[in-house]
Amino acid sequence: MAKTQTNLRLAPETLEAAKDAAKKRGLNLNAYVELLITEDTTGTRGRGMAAAQRIIDDFGSFLDDVEQELNHRTARPGGSAAA
Repeated sequence: MAKTQTNLRLAPETLEAAKDAAKKRGLNLNAYVELLITEDTTGTRGRGMAAAQRIIDDFGSFLDDVEQELNHRTARPGGSAAA
C-alpha cells in the first residue's frame, strides 16, 4: 500500500515518550503512530478499554485481595514469599 508522508510537531518530551513506547512494542515511530490512529479511528481501542473496564468491574475486588496477599507474603522478614 502506498503511503503519504506527513509532518508532526510534537513537544520534545512527547516525542521521546512516543519513541520509548514504540520501542517497547517493537515498532518504529511511524508504525506506532499509524497503529494508534488506526486503533482510535476503527474503535479497536475503545472496545479494548471497555473490555478492560468490565474486567475491573467484575474482578477488581478479587484482584485487590490477591495483590494484598502477595504484598503480605513478600513483606515477611527476610523478604521470602513462603506459601
